[in-house]
Amino acid sequence: MSDDIWRRRDDTDRDVTAGDATGDEYGTDFGSEFGRIQFADEPTNEPALSFGNDTTGSLPHWTEPPTGEAPTMSDDTGGEPDVWATFQQPSAPTQRPSRLTIGTDPTDERARRPVPPPRDSSFDMVRDPSYDITGGHSRPQSRSSQVRRSSGGGRSGRDMPAAVSTGLILVAVFVAAEMWRPAAVMVIVIAALGMAAVEFFSKVTEKGYRPATFAGIAACVAAPLAAYWMGDGSLPLVIAFSFMAASIGFIGAGSVQSGPMPNVAITTMSVVWIGLLGSFAALILRMSVTGSVPAAVGTDTLFIVVAAVVANDVGGLLVGSTAGRTPLREWISPNKTVEGAIGGTLLTFIVVILVGTQSDTWNNMGELLLLALVVSIMAPLGDLVESMFKRNLDVKDFGSVIAGHGGVLDRFDGFLFVLPSAYYLLLVLQPWTS
Repeated sequence: MSDDIWRRRDDTDRDVTAGDATGDEYGTDFGSEFGRIQFADEPTNEPALSFGNDTTGSLPHWTEPPTGEAPTMSDDTGGEPDVWATFQQPSAPTQRPSRLTIGTDPTDERARRPVPPPRDSSFDMVRDPSYDITGGHSRPQSRSSQVRRSSGGGRSGRDMPAAVSTGLILVAVFVAAEMWRPAAVMVIVIAALGMAAVEFFSKVTEKGYRPATFAGIAACVAAPLAAYWMGDGSLPLVIAFSFMAASIGFIGAGSVQSGPMPNVAITTMSVVWIGLLGSFAALILRMSVTGSVPAAVGTDTLFIVVAAVVANDVGGLLVGSTAGRTPLREWISPNKTVEGAIGGTLLTFIVVILVGTQSDTWNNMGELLLLALVVSIMAPLGDLVESMFKRNLDVKDFGSVIAGHGGVLDRFDGFLFVLPSAYYLLLVLQPWTS
């Protein structure tokens, strides 16, 4: 078919006869259903397809080879611009983008974030996992092999003959100082607190902390002196000055890697724990020199307290080593048992009653029982707190200056909780008035 166009004409449009000499007949007659259809290879007298006044002639037959020439169109619009002409103009070649962009291009200059100015890296903490914020290195992990209680519940690592002999010597020195004058006892108190502070700061420094050692030891010694001289009103001033001294000292450090917060905190902790709590021994002794109460009040009370704490420790050791089965707080100290605490409490009551009845100050049985109860509660708590700190530092003892007992702080840990409790109990009960 000619260009795929089917042409159909009604017989009424033309007068076509079978023998028309004019040649108006065209195509092939397919009857009334389809009429005449003009095929490409059949002759026809139809005019050639043209556009406007185009004189290019008829279109070439589809079987003829292409000439390669672009068809032309005449302008019959009277000189007006041809809107279709713009489509005949060659377009600029398509330019390939320099880079393919999918979504938001982070490398685009418009989307690129401004580069922050360089900052001071001296305050950056070291990312080394072994580095400790306190300025040293992290303490070693706790060894899996820890001291276990024996089948009888005994405490391992203590030389009992040396411990007994050393304890007797300390008791003799204390009794002699008590019999002489309160100032002699004050010398023992100051020496004990100073040595305990030295042991504490030496051990925490060994484990990686960098405390203000000089300020801490000075405060632990100054606190009992100030309490004995001026009373309990001077203690807040000592604590405040020690904190300021420790804090100001770290201002001169090179960077935050000196660990000002943890190191000032551990310095202040030692002042409160050792210096402040130990100063209540000086406050008890001070009652014997003020003149407002009988002279024997301070020395008698301190003697009863010392005897009660020693009895509590000895009773706990004896009963715990023979019948101890239930740990009091196993993660702190497996050797401290509930049975040992009960044995220490019983011996504490016995010793307080025996010693207290010989005193002119504590002559009321009810008051002595209250004092024994206070010691039975606070002495084991002070011992547990010290053991907890040692477990945290992964050390067995803070020192070894006292044979069979470890360090001074290891020996007098129970006193640090008992002394303030006994002092305020003394102020409330006022046993010298009974």
